[in-house]
Amino acid sequence: MTRPDLLARLDAARVEREQAGLLRRARVCDVLPDGRRRVGDRVLVDFCGNDYLGLAAHPDVVSALTRAASTEGVGSGAAHLVSGHRGAHAALEEELADWTGRERALLFSTGVMANLGALQALLGAGASPARHKALCVQDRLNHASLIDGAMLAGAELRRYPHADAAGAARQLDARPDLPALVATDGVFSMDGDVAPLRDLATVCRHRGAMLYVDDAHGLGVRGPGGAGSVAAAGLGTRDVPILMGTLGKAVGCAGAFLAGDARWIEGIVQFARTHVYTTAMPAALAAATQAAVRLVRTDPEGRRERLAANIARFRVGAAQLGLTLSTSATAIQPLPMSSPVAAVSAATALEAAGFLVVAIRPPTVPPQGSRLRITLSAAHTAAQIDALLDALARMPRPVEGAVV
Repeated sequence: MTRPDLLARLDAARVEREQAGLLRRARVCDVLPDGRRRVGDRVLVDFCGNDYLGLAAHPDVVSALTRAASTEGVGSGAAHLVSGHRGAHAALEEELADWTGRERALLFSTGVMANLGALQALLGAGASPARHKALCVQDRLNHASLIDGAMLAGAELRRYPHADAAGAARQLDARPDLPALVATDGVFSMDGDVAPLRDLATVCRHRGAMLYVDDAHGLGVRGPGGAGSVAAAGLGTRDVPILMGTLGKAVGCAGAFLAGDARWIEGIVQFARTHVYTTAMPAALAAATQAAVRLVRTDPEGRRERLAANIARFRVGAAQLGLTLSTSATAIQPLPMSSPVAAVSAATALEAAGFLVVAIRPPTVPPQGSRLRITLSAAHTAAQIDALLDALARMPRPVEGAVV
Protein backbone atom coordinates (compact mmCIF):
# COMPACT_ATOMS: atom_id res chain seq x y z
CA MET A 1 0.00 0.00 0.00
CA THR A 2 1.36 3.39 -1.02
CA ARG A 3 0.86 6.17 1.49
CA PRO A 4 -0.96 9.23 0.03
CA ASP A 5 1.39 12.14 -0.64
CA LEU A 6 0.82 15.35 1.36
CA LEU A 7 2.38 17.64 -1.23
CA ALA A 8 0.23 16.18 -4.01
CA ARG A 9 -2.86 16.73 -1.87
CA LEU A 10 -1.83 20.32 -1.13
CA ASP A 11 -1.18 21.00 -4.82
CA ALA A 12 -4.58 19.63 -5.75
CA ALA A 13 -6.31 21.83 -3.20
CA ARG A 14 -4.45 24.89 -4.50
CA VAL A 15 -5.41 24.11 -8.10
CA GLU A 16 -9.02 23.68 -7.05
CA ARG A 17 -8.98 27.08 -5.37
CA GLU A 18 -7.33 28.66 -8.41
CA GLN A 19 -9.95 27.22 -10.76
CA ALA A 20 -12.69 28.66 -8.54
CA GLY A 21 -11.15 32.14 -8.83
CA LEU A 22 -10.26 32.17 -5.12
CA LEU A 23 -6.46 32.07 -5.19
CA ARG A 24 -4.74 34.64 -2.96
CA ARG A 25 -1.42 36.34 -3.60
CA ALA A 26 0.54 38.96 -1.69
CA ARG A 27 1.79 42.06 -3.48
CA VAL A 28 4.42 44.52 -2.34
CA CYS A 29 2.71 47.78 -1.34
CA ASP A 30 5.34 50.39 -0.49
CA VAL A 31 4.21 53.32 1.65
CA LEU A 32 4.12 56.82 0.19
CA PRO A 33 2.89 60.05 1.82
CA ASP A 34 -0.80 61.01 2.02
CA GLY A 35 -2.21 57.49 2.27
CA ARG A 36 -0.81 56.34 -1.07
CA ARG A 37 0.90 53.05 -1.93
CA ARG A 38 3.30 52.08 -4.70
CA VAL A 39 2.20 48.75 -6.14
CA GLY A 40 4.44 47.66 -8.98
CA ASP A 41 4.79 50.71 -11.23
CA ARG A 42 1.54 52.35 -10.08
CA VAL A 43 0.80 54.82 -7.28
CA LEU A 44 -2.58 54.08 -5.70
CA VAL A 45 -4.70 55.67 -2.98
CA ASP A 46 -5.22 53.07 -0.24
CA PHE A 47 -8.88 52.35 0.51
CA CYS A 48 -8.39 48.87 1.99
CA GLY A 49 -6.08 49.33 4.98
CA ASN A 50 -7.11 49.45 8.64
CA ASP A 51 -5.13 52.52 9.75
CA TYR A 52 -8.46 54.17 10.61
CA LEU A 53 -7.03 57.24 12.34
CA GLY A 54 -3.97 57.65 10.13
CA LEU A 55 -1.55 57.25 13.05
CA ALA A 56 0.89 54.72 11.56
CA ALA A 57 3.22 57.48 10.34
CA HIS A 58 2.41 60.12 12.97
CA PRO A 59 5.62 62.01 13.94
CA ASP A 60 5.08 61.45 17.68
CA VAL A 61 4.74 57.70 17.16
CA VAL A 62 7.75 57.44 14.85
CA SER A 63 9.83 59.54 17.26
CA ALA A 64 8.90 57.35 20.22
CA LEU A 65 9.91 54.25 18.23
CA THR A 66 13.30 55.59 17.18
CA ARG A 67 14.12 56.95 20.65
CA ALA A 68 13.35 53.64 22.31
CA ALA A 69 15.16 51.62 19.62
CA SER A 70 18.33 53.64 20.20
CA THR A 71 18.49 52.39 23.80
CA GLU A 72 16.53 49.11 23.75
CA GLY A 73 17.67 47.79 20.38
CA VAL A 74 15.33 46.02 17.98
CA GLY A 75 14.48 42.55 19.28
CA SER A 76 13.35 41.75 22.84
CA GLY A 77 15.26 38.47 22.75
CA ALA A 78 12.97 36.35 24.91
CA ALA A 79 9.41 35.63 25.96
CA HIS A 80 7.71 37.87 28.51
CA LEU A 81 7.99 35.20 31.21
CA VAL A 82 11.72 34.67 30.59
CA SER A 83 13.64 37.94 30.21
CA GLY A 84 11.78 39.73 27.42
CA HIS A 85 9.38 41.82 29.54
CA ARG A 86 10.77 45.35 29.62
CA GLY A 87 9.69 48.56 31.28
CA ALA A 88 8.09 49.73 28.03
CA HIS A 89 5.89 46.62 27.98
CA ALA A 90 4.80 47.14 31.58
CA ALA A 91 4.05 50.81 30.93
CA LEU A 92 1.98 49.98 27.84
CA GLU A 93 0.00 47.32 29.71
CA GLU A 94 -0.79 49.85 32.45
CA GLU A 95 -1.87 52.41 29.85
CA LEU A 96 -4.13 49.89 28.10
CA ALA A 97 -5.73 48.78 31.37
CA ASP A 98 -6.43 52.39 32.34
CA TRP A 99 -7.80 53.22 28.88
CA THR A 100 -10.25 50.32 28.91
CA GLY A 101 -11.19 50.74 32.58
CA ARG A 102 -9.81 47.39 33.73
CA GLU A 103 -7.42 46.21 36.40
CA ARG A 104 -4.85 44.63 34.16
CA ALA A 105 -3.83 44.15 30.52
CA LEU A 106 -1.69 41.49 28.85
CA LEU A 107 0.25 41.95 25.61
CA PHE A 108 0.29 39.53 22.67
CA SER A 109 2.15 39.69 19.36
CA THR A 110 -1.04 39.65 17.21
CA GLY A 111 -4.80 39.61 17.58
CA VAL A 112 -4.92 36.06 16.26
CA MET A 113 -2.51 34.95 18.98
CA ALA A 114 -4.52 36.82 21.63
CA ASN A 115 -7.75 35.08 20.65
CA LEU A 116 -6.15 31.64 20.35
CA GLY A 117 -4.42 32.02 23.71
CA ALA A 118 -7.39 33.49 25.55
CA LEU A 119 -9.87 30.87 24.38
CA GLN A 120 -7.39 28.09 24.99
CA ALA A 121 -6.97 29.30 28.58
CA LEU A 122 -10.60 30.14 29.30
CA LEU A 123 -12.13 27.05 27.70
CA GLY A 124 -9.38 24.47 28.05
CA ALA A 125 -7.62 25.08 31.37
CA GLY A 126 -8.42 22.37 33.89
CA ALA A 127 -10.27 20.20 31.38
CA SER A 128 -9.84 16.48 31.87
CA PRO A 129 -11.81 13.27 31.31
CA ALA A 130 -13.19 13.69 34.82
CA ARG A 131 -14.41 17.25 34.20
CA HIS A 132 -16.95 18.70 31.82
CA LYS A 133 -15.58 20.36 28.71
CA ALA A 134 -16.74 23.90 28.04
CA LEU A 135 -19.30 25.32 25.64
CA CYS A 136 -18.38 28.15 23.27
CA VAL A 137 -21.22 29.99 21.52
CA GLN A 138 -20.21 32.26 18.64
CA ASP A 139 -21.68 34.58 16.02
CA ARG A 140 -21.61 32.97 12.57
CA LEU A 141 -19.59 35.89 11.17
CA ASN A 142 -16.92 35.97 13.87
CA HIS A 143 -13.28 36.32 12.94
CA ALA A 144 -11.60 33.03 12.06
CA SER A 145 -9.28 33.22 15.06
CA LEU A 146 -12.23 33.06 17.47
CA ILE A 147 -13.57 29.97 15.76
CA ASP A 148 -10.12 28.36 15.67
CA GLY A 149 -9.50 29.22 19.32
CA ALA A 150 -12.63 27.38 20.45
CA MET A 151 -11.80 24.35 18.29
CA LEU A 152 -8.18 24.18 19.49
CA ALA A 153 -9.38 24.40 23.09
CA GLY A 154 -11.50 21.30 22.55
CA ALA A 155 -14.70 23.14 23.42
CA GLU A 156 -18.15 22.28 22.12
CA LEU A 157 -18.65 25.00 19.49
CA ARG A 158 -22.14 26.21 18.62
CA ARG A 159 -22.93 29.08 16.24
CA TYR A 160 -25.87 31.48 16.22
CA PRO A 161 -27.26 33.59 13.35
CA HIS A 162 -25.39 36.85 12.82
CA ALA A 163 -26.09 39.48 15.49
CA ASP A 164 -28.94 37.41 16.93
CA ALA A 165 -28.85 37.55 20.74
CA ALA A 166 -31.95 35.34 20.97
CA GLY A 167 -30.11 32.77 18.87
CA ALA A 168 -27.19 32.89 21.31
CA ALA A 169 -29.65 32.31 24.16
CA ARG A 170 -31.05 29.24 22.42
CA GLN A 171 -27.61 27.74 22.01
CA LEU A 172 -26.79 28.34 25.67
CA ASP A 173 -30.12 26.85 26.74
CA ALA A 174 -29.36 23.71 24.73
CA ARG A 175 -26.39 22.88 27.01
CA PRO A 176 -27.09 24.25 30.51
CA ASP A 177 -24.82 21.56 31.98
CA LEU A 178 -21.58 23.07 30.60
CA PRO A 179 -19.55 26.12 31.65
CA ALA A 180 -20.07 28.56 28.80
CA LEU A 181 -18.47 31.48 26.97
CA VAL A 182 -20.14 33.61 24.29
CA ALA A 183 -17.64 35.20 21.88
CA THR A 184 -18.33 37.95 19.39
CA ASP A 185 -16.59 40.58 17.33
CA GLY A 186 -17.39 44.09 18.54
CA VAL A 187 -17.29 45.46 14.97
CA PHE A 188 -17.44 42.74 12.32
CA SER A 189 -14.36 42.94 10.13
CA MET A 190 -15.99 42.13 6.78
CA ASP A 191 -19.42 43.74 7.29
CA GLY A 192 -18.64 46.76 9.46
CA ASP A 193 -21.75 46.39 11.61
CA VAL A 194 -21.71 46.38 15.40
CA ALA A 195 -22.63 43.42 17.62
CA PRO A 196 -25.70 43.76 19.90
CA LEU A 197 -23.45 43.84 22.94
CA ARG A 198 -26.04 44.99 25.48
CA ASP A 199 -28.44 42.23 24.45
CA LEU A 200 -25.68 39.63 24.52
CA ALA A 201 -24.59 40.82 27.97
CA THR A 202 -28.15 40.36 29.23
CA VAL A 203 -28.33 36.87 27.73
CA CYS A 204 -25.05 35.90 29.38
CA ARG A 205 -25.97 37.40 32.75
CA HIS A 206 -29.25 35.48 32.93
CA ARG A 207 -27.58 32.19 31.97
CA GLY A 208 -24.33 32.34 33.91
CA ALA A 209 -22.17 32.56 30.78
CA MET A 210 -19.13 34.73 30.14
CA LEU A 211 -19.12 37.31 27.32
CA TYR A 212 -15.82 37.76 25.43
CA VAL A 213 -15.50 40.61 22.91
CA ASP A 214 -12.92 40.90 20.13
CA ASP A 215 -12.92 44.65 19.48
CA ALA A 216 -10.14 44.75 16.89
CA HIS A 217 -12.08 47.12 14.63
CA GLY A 218 -13.87 49.16 17.32
CA LEU A 219 -10.99 50.06 19.61
CA GLY A 220 -9.77 53.61 18.97
CA VAL A 221 -12.75 54.72 16.89
CA ARG A 222 -15.78 53.98 19.08
CA GLY A 223 -16.76 54.93 22.60
CA PRO A 224 -15.56 57.74 24.91
CA GLY A 225 -11.86 58.37 24.39
CA GLY A 226 -11.88 55.71 21.69
CA ALA A 227 -12.12 53.00 24.37
CA GLY A 228 -14.10 50.81 21.99
CA SER A 229 -17.41 49.09 21.39
CA VAL A 230 -17.85 47.80 24.94
CA ALA A 231 -17.47 51.32 26.35
CA ALA A 232 -19.76 52.68 23.60
CA ALA A 233 -22.44 50.22 24.75
CA GLY A 234 -22.09 51.40 28.34
CA LEU A 235 -20.82 48.02 29.53
CA GLY A 236 -18.08 47.27 32.06
CA THR A 237 -16.02 44.37 33.34
CA ARG A 238 -18.99 42.68 35.04
CA ASP A 239 -20.69 42.50 31.63
CA VAL A 240 -17.59 41.72 29.53
CA PRO A 241 -14.92 40.19 31.77
CA ILE A 242 -12.34 39.93 28.98
CA LEU A 243 -11.86 42.43 26.15
CA MET A 244 -9.46 41.84 23.28
CA GLY A 245 -8.11 44.77 21.31
CA THR A 246 -5.56 45.02 18.53
CA LEU A 247 -2.89 47.68 18.19
CA GLY A 248 -2.29 47.51 14.43
CA LYS A 249 -5.52 49.12 13.23
CA ALA A 250 -6.80 52.40 14.68
CA VAL A 251 -3.77 52.61 16.99
CA GLY A 252 -1.49 52.39 13.96
CA CYS A 253 1.20 50.09 15.40
CA ALA A 254 1.21 46.29 15.86
CA GLY A 255 0.29 43.67 18.42
CA ALA A 256 -2.74 43.04 20.61
CA PHE A 257 -3.83 42.78 24.23
CA LEU A 258 -6.37 41.29 26.59
CA ALA A 259 -7.80 43.41 29.39
CA GLY A 260 -9.82 42.41 32.43
CA ASP A 261 -9.78 42.00 36.19
CA ALA A 262 -6.48 40.76 37.59
CA ARG A 263 -7.81 37.31 38.48
CA TRP A 264 -8.90 36.65 34.88
CA ILE A 265 -5.63 37.91 33.40
CA GLU A 266 -3.46 35.93 35.82
CA GLY A 267 -5.22 32.74 34.80
CA ILE A 268 -4.64 33.53 31.13
CA VAL A 269 -0.94 34.23 31.81
CA GLN A 270 -0.59 30.71 33.16
CA PHE A 271 -2.41 28.84 30.39
CA ALA A 272 -2.27 30.88 27.15
CA ARG A 273 0.41 29.08 25.15
CA THR A 274 0.57 31.88 22.56
CA HIS A 275 1.72 34.22 25.33
CA VAL A 276 3.96 31.84 27.26
CA TYR A 277 5.88 30.41 24.32
CA THR A 278 6.55 33.36 22.05
CA THR A 279 9.09 36.17 22.00
CA ALA A 280 7.81 39.48 23.33
CA MET A 281 7.14 42.33 20.91
CA PRO A 282 10.10 44.73 20.60
CA ALA A 283 10.24 47.17 23.51
CA ALA A 284 10.63 50.03 21.02
CA LEU A 285 7.33 49.04 19.44
CA ALA A 286 5.70 49.03 22.88
CA ALA A 287 6.99 52.57 23.48
CA ALA A 288 5.67 53.72 20.11
CA THR A 289 2.32 52.08 20.83
CA GLN A 290 1.99 53.87 24.16
CA ALA A 291 2.57 57.18 22.37
CA ALA A 292 -0.10 56.23 19.82
CA VAL A 293 -2.59 55.21 22.52
CA ARG A 294 -2.18 58.59 24.19
CA LEU A 295 -2.90 60.30 20.87
CA VAL A 296 -6.01 58.15 20.43
CA ARG A 297 -7.26 58.88 23.94
CA THR A 298 -6.84 62.65 23.76
CA ASP A 299 -7.40 63.01 20.00
CA PRO A 300 -5.89 66.51 19.87
CA GLU A 301 -6.27 66.70 16.08
CA GLY A 302 -9.90 65.59 15.96
CA ARG A 303 -9.17 62.43 13.98
CA ARG A 304 -12.25 60.54 15.14
CA GLU A 305 -14.45 63.45 14.06
CA ARG A 306 -12.65 63.58 10.71
CA LEU A 307 -13.16 59.84 10.22
CA ALA A 308 -16.88 60.17 11.00
CA ALA A 309 -17.16 62.97 8.42
CA ASN A 310 -15.38 60.84 5.81
CA ILE A 311 -17.69 57.88 6.47
CA ALA A 312 -20.74 60.12 6.11
CA ARG A 313 -19.38 61.68 2.90
CA PHE A 314 -18.78 58.28 1.33
CA ARG A 315 -22.17 56.88 2.29
CA VAL A 316 -24.06 59.94 1.04
CA GLY A 317 -22.15 59.82 -2.24
CA ALA A 318 -22.74 56.09 -2.64
CA ALA A 319 -26.46 56.55 -2.02
CA GLN A 320 -26.59 59.26 -4.67
CA LEU A 321 -25.02 56.79 -7.11
CA GLY A 322 -27.56 54.13 -6.19
CA LEU A 323 -24.90 51.79 -4.82
CA THR A 324 -26.05 49.13 -2.35
CA LEU A 325 -24.10 49.31 0.89
CA SER A 326 -24.64 47.48 4.16
CA THR A 327 -25.96 49.31 7.22
CA SER A 328 -22.44 49.86 8.53
CA ALA A 329 -21.77 53.19 10.22
CA THR A 330 -18.10 52.31 10.76
CA ALA A 331 -15.00 52.74 8.63
CA ILE A 332 -15.67 49.36 6.97
CA GLN A 333 -18.00 49.84 3.98
CA PRO A 334 -18.58 46.62 2.01
CA LEU A 335 -19.94 46.86 -1.52
CA PRO A 336 -21.53 43.54 -2.59
CA MET A 337 -20.51 41.82 -5.81
CA SER A 338 -22.37 39.07 -7.65
CA SER A 339 -19.45 36.61 -7.70
CA PRO A 340 -15.75 36.24 -6.92
CA VAL A 341 -14.96 36.98 -10.57
CA ALA A 342 -17.02 40.19 -10.46
CA ALA A 343 -15.27 41.27 -7.26
CA VAL A 344 -11.82 40.74 -8.76
CA SER A 345 -12.82 42.55 -11.97
CA ALA A 346 -14.13 45.50 -9.96
CA ALA A 347 -10.95 45.70 -7.89
CA THR A 348 -8.88 45.61 -11.08
CA ALA A 349 -10.94 48.43 -12.60
CA LEU A 350 -10.47 50.55 -9.48
CA GLU A 351 -6.73 49.89 -9.56
CA ALA A 352 -6.62 51.11 -13.14
CA ALA A 353 -8.35 54.28 -11.91
CA GLY A 354 -5.74 54.77 -9.17
CA PHE A 355 -7.32 53.13 -6.09
CA LEU A 356 -6.27 50.14 -3.99
CA VAL A 357 -9.41 48.24 -2.96
CA VAL A 358 -9.24 44.52 -2.28
CA ALA A 359 -11.75 41.96 -3.50
CA ILE A 360 -12.96 39.81 -0.59
CA ARG A 361 -14.04 36.32 -1.61
CA PRO A 362 -14.95 33.01 0.02
CA PRO A 363 -13.86 31.43 2.30
CA THR A 364 -13.21 34.74 4.07
CA VAL A 365 -16.90 35.52 3.57
CA PRO A 366 -19.93 33.23 2.99
CA PRO A 367 -20.27 31.54 -0.44
CA GLN A 368 -22.48 34.29 -1.91
CA GLY A 369 -20.79 37.12 -0.02
CA SER A 370 -18.07 38.36 -2.42
CA ARG A 371 -17.53 42.08 -2.08
CA LEU A 372 -15.25 45.04 -2.27
CA ARG A 373 -14.22 45.91 1.28
CA ILE A 374 -13.77 49.67 1.19
CA THR A 375 -12.22 51.15 4.32
CA LEU A 376 -12.05 54.80 5.24
CA SER A 377 -9.51 56.69 7.30
CA ALA A 378 -9.17 60.06 8.95
CA ALA A 379 -6.21 60.53 6.61
CA HIS A 380 -8.39 60.50 3.48
CA THR A 381 -9.22 63.85 1.93
CA ALA A 382 -12.60 64.86 0.58
CA ALA A 383 -11.07 64.96 -2.89
CA GLN A 384 -9.81 61.35 -2.59
CA ILE A 385 -13.23 60.12 -1.46
CA ASP A 386 -15.00 61.97 -4.26
CA ALA A 387 -12.54 60.57 -6.80
CA LEU A 388 -13.21 57.03 -5.52
CA LEU A 389 -16.95 57.62 -5.87
CA ASP A 390 -16.43 58.84 -9.43
CA ALA A 391 -14.51 55.65 -10.21
CA LEU A 392 -17.26 53.52 -8.66
CA ALA A 393 -19.84 55.34 -10.76
CA ARG A 394 -18.04 54.25 -13.93
CA MET A 395 -17.93 50.57 -12.91
CA PRO A 396 -20.55 48.00 -13.93
CA ARG A 397 -23.14 47.86 -11.16
CA PRO A 398 -23.02 45.00 -8.62
CA VAL A 399 -26.02 42.73 -8.60
CA GLU A 400 -28.75 44.06 -6.31
CA GLY A 401 -29.47 41.87 -3.35
CA ALA A 402 -26.07 40.21 -3.25
CA VAL A 403 -25.40 38.91 0.24
CA VAL A 404 -23.29 40.99 2.63
